[in-house]
Amino acid sequence: MRVMAQMGMVMNLDKCIGCHTCSVTCKQAWTNRAGTEYVWFNNVETRPGQGYPRRHEDQEKWRGGWELNRRGRLQLKTGGRLRRLLSIFASPVQPELADYYEPWTYDYRTLVDAPLGDDFPVARPKSLITGEDTKITWSANWDDNLGGTSELGHLDPVVQKIRRESEDRIKFELEQTFMFYLPRICEHCLNPSCMASCPSGAIYKRTEDGIVLVDQDRCRGWRQCITGCPYKKIYFNHKSGKAEKCTFCYPRVEVGIPTVCAETCVGRLRYLGLFLYDADAVTAAASVPDERDLYEAQMDLLLDPEDPEVLAAAREQGIPEDWLDHARRSPVYALAKKYRVALPLHPEYRTMPMVWYVPPLSPVVDLLSEQGHDAEDRDVLFGAIESLRIPVEYLAELFTAGDTEVVEGVLRKLAAMRAYMRGVNLGREPDASIPASVGMTEESVYEMYRLMAIAKYDERYVIPKAHVEQAHDLEELGCSLDFDEGPGMYGSAPYGEASGRPVPVAVETFHALKQRQTSDEPAGSEDLRGRVNLLNWDGNGSPPGLFPPRPGVDR
Repeated sequence: MRVMAQMGMVMNLDKCIGCHTCSVTCKQAWTNRAGTEYVWFNNVETRPGQGYPRRHEDQEKWRGGWELNRRGRLQLKTGGRLRRLLSIFASPVQPELADYYEPWTYDYRTLVDAPLGDDFPVARPKSLITGEDTKITWSANWDDNLGGTSELGHLDPVVQKIRRESEDRIKFELEQTFMFYLPRICEHCLNPSCMASCPSGAIYKRTEDGIVLVDQDRCRGWRQCITGCPYKKIYFNHKSGKAEKCTFCYPRVEVGIPTVCAETCVGRLRYLGLFLYDADAVTAAASVPDERDLYEAQMDLLLDPEDPEVLAAAREQGIPEDWLDHARRSPVYALAKKYRVALPLHPEYRTMPMVWYVPPLSPVVDLLSEQGHDAEDRDVLFGAIESLRIPVEYLAELFTAGDTEVVEGVLRKLAAMRAYMRGVNLGREPDASIPASVGMTEESVYEMYRLMAIAKYDERYVIPKAHVEQAHDLEELGCSLDFDEGPGMYGSAPYGEASGRPVPVAVETFHALKQRQTSDEPAGSEDLRGRVNLLNWDGNGSPPGLFPPRPGVDR
């Protein structure tokens, strides 16, 4: 048994209101540079819907993730080494820009400079790729709040799969439709297919905390990782020629601060914590023949941080004592393994994802209330789960490779918690039969309720800090001493605001802010042409790149 640590995240979908605050803050923090206009490390999808990029779950087309070969061994869906070598210079099995969207801005100058007249000036959409007029036909949130679902909902790959099995199971009439929000980031998998797909070895999984990153120095822009990732959470920066992805906000996590998406989440639905897992058993777990057994196989990988044998093995592997303490208090371990109410996204991809989801129960509660029922009554709730407005089959295709029994078990636990705590809050005698009916005790139900409903900040985010002795392993892409004039004395051009060699993010941000706070000149310089960084813009003047350059006009 080789014990390793893995940072993980759990999202409670009952609490997501689809406000996209997480997406916006992540965008501002990580992808507000030229070449990443269409990139969303964090995005919130409305389900049912096509997702982002369009129909990314259709692995018959995109060939992402792993599959078993004739010998029962894992291989990438894109094929073996020879097949991938033959397609290294042309990889058509990946989304095109149209599957994301062509990023655009608006010709605001027309509104400002238009002469007085009888007609109202129009700010036409301009492509950020070509600078020409464009027509907006798709975006990251095109399906938001079921927009167009009555016409396009059948294109959801999960809907298509369920409809093949039962044509009438999912309909899109107003009174029968359903909706929930699904926030998505990189899954930081235990068995990442993106890493296995990379010809240059630029993608790596940190041994300290399991975060998957892209080494920008080694990346050669082959884009095989985009094909290999079944979740399509790796993007290509067309300006730098490099692949980029969610970093799990590693500079924040290393000092014990939550990721930006978790910190700013309005619904407080995200949990961060540590898993301990057996690295030697990952391949065997991902290779089980039946896809419906993959969930249990993944659960078996997660080790009990209270087990003396696990703790002894972890100490032998050099895992610090305070990390083991954080693992014991981890909310993600509690929700995923202890209470078993958090499920992985598409375990059938065999990547062993480490971002987990508590499936939504609220829509059935809302429906019962609308019909005049007591939506918190145990008997009513339990009976309604079987006729849930969100078909259990749909949730099962997302989280358990189609195993409806697991999803029904999770929903029953959530319903039992709701019914039991309703009685407690009304001052009634606690009914021990309610938790017993789902295999739980009164104490465990109350603990789960406390974690899911009223947990405080330090209970939702249990993040171990990096140790000084790990500093060399955890350092960013370069050291500030490697750059001219040393730390604290160079301009802000190379990384955050203009193309160039990679610079440590924290150092670049410090200099950018200092430059703006001490300069008498308008924000921006010739070096920033084509770059927009609203985070560091002080509102003085307009940064170059805010408007696309006009052909033949010197900006």
